[in-house]
Amino acid sequence: MIPLENTWPDGYTGQLFTALLQTLQMVGVTLVIGGLLGLVFGLTLFATRRGGLFANRPVFMVLNVVVNTIRPIPFIIFLTAMRPVTLAVTGHTIGVEGALLPMVIMCSMATSRLVEQSLIGTDPGVVEAGRSMGASRMHVLIRILVPEALAPLILGYAFLIIGILDMSAMAGTIGAGGLGSFAIQYGYNKFNDYVTWAALLVIIVLVQIVQGLGNWLARKVLHR
Repeated sequence: MIPLENTWPDGYTGQLFTALLQTLQMVGVTLVIGGLLGLVFGLTLFATRRGGLFANRPVFMVLNVVVNTIRPIPFIIFLTAMRPVTLAVTGHTIGVEGALLPMVIMCSMATSRLVEQSLIGTDPGVVEAGRSMGASRMHVLIRILVPEALAPLILGYAFLIIGILDMSAMAGTIGAGGLGSFAIQYGYNKFNDYVTWAALLVIIVLVQIVQGLGNWLARKVLHR
């Protein structure tokens, strides 16, 4: 039986801080790029569906199939399956650079469905009111429907950030760095529970901050 090394080794505090910065980098880049792409895809899915403002069956069907194909794939499998594409595009298969492309793609797919479902939940009367006042279809979509669905969108994006944190941790299995890699390399592989728990605690704190901020912003929007 291999004994557990339940001590905090010298120098690991700096390693933990570096891992945190790498995680924040992966989450930030993925959220900005994947979140924006997902917003565009989600608006397109909503607008081109049957009865939508820009109803277009071919466009909707193609995008819907793409999202439905990629979104359910477990991220760890998608991460490894994307390795040849990631290498061709970024020149890397490990490290932060090797994880970002798969994370951005998966994030954009998840965000698109999140945005679409949030917009579907809006009152159809809002669209009719906007159109009756002479607003263009694009104006109704961007300036009326999106603000109307802002509270659920904020909560959805908060949940999305937590999902991206989860992806960044799984990316640690391919040496992408971050808290996941720190927990595996210095905790699990070296049988040190303290290191694993420290990484877990940092992730829990990040999740609580994100969820708390999301709830606060959603309440502010609902009571504006």
